[in-house]
Amino acid sequence: MEIGVLKNSSPKKERDNFHVIHKVPSGDGPYVRAKHAQLVQKDQEAAIVWFWKAINAGDRVDSALKDMAVVMKQLDRTEEAIEAVKSFRGLCSRNAQESLDNVLIDLYKKCGKVDEQIVLLKHKLKLIYLGEAFNGKPTKTARSHGKKFQVSISQETSRILGNLGWAYMQKSNFMAAEVVYRKAQMIDGDANKALNLCQCLIKQTRYEEARLVLQDVLQYKLPGSDDFKSRNRAKELELELESKNPVGPLLPNLLIPGLSFEDDFVEALERVMNERGGTRSRRLPIFEEISQYRDQLAC
Repeated sequence: MEIGVLKNSSPKKERDNFHVIHKVPSGDGPYVRAKHAQLVQKDQEAAIVWFWKAINAGDRVDSALKDMAVVMKQLDRTEEAIEAVKSFRGLCSRNAQESLDNVLIDLYKKCGKVDEQIVLLKHKLKLIYLGEAFNGKPTKTARSHGKKFQVSISQETSRILGNLGWAYMQKSNFMAAEVVYRKAQMIDGDANKALNLCQCLIKQTRYEEARLVLQDVLQYKLPGSDDFKSRNRAKELELELESKNPVGPLLPNLLIPGLSFEDDFVEALERVMNERGGTRSRRLPIFEEISQYRDQLAC
């Protein structure tokens, strides 16, 4: 009798182990079939077909849309993924919208849509400013390499600012990128953003300031300074600085064409603040500094 019980329970145990090992949800709906095709059969095209069926059937739409976009990105169907997210995000829950924004930003970055990245990153900053990020909570749970960890509003703000700074760099708007990176470093600094800030300063021929920023990485003062890629990049920037004229202007060159900061971002935030009846003291430091920088450029 005992042996019979063990034999009868074995298939269920094997199925449970299968789901754990392959990280496939249990069930037999279109979303589960999509994940099975994606993770077990490694048939990405078939997975997309099943993800579409899951979305149309209302089966775990939040996850189906995000996962389908990721698979499409892997297959270089990025434009199609963008249209899918934009068209069907209305079917997703409110809690999924923030992560869908992150998916869109990655897709925009993949296909070089820098202007779209900037618009969406500003939107995410506005949500933080209005207290609507993380669904009003001070932290959120994130995943990286299969591990869960908590992200604070400050960390998220710094991360978004870092992405915004990088987008400005792609447009060669190094003055705007500098302002954003400096504030990101003040909120939650790290080596990668410091190296990007250093590059912004080099592009503006402000070599002494660039050296000061670079020293924080070379002297291991910032998180991530011991990362292999950061060390190599820091050495490259150090060599670049050594090849430049050591005497450079310490103030930004406000006459460089194409480097003006965009007023629309600050003005939109000002309108939001006025509509809410807020005061300047309620604003995040990033918005204070950007306003001040804009005023300086106008003088």
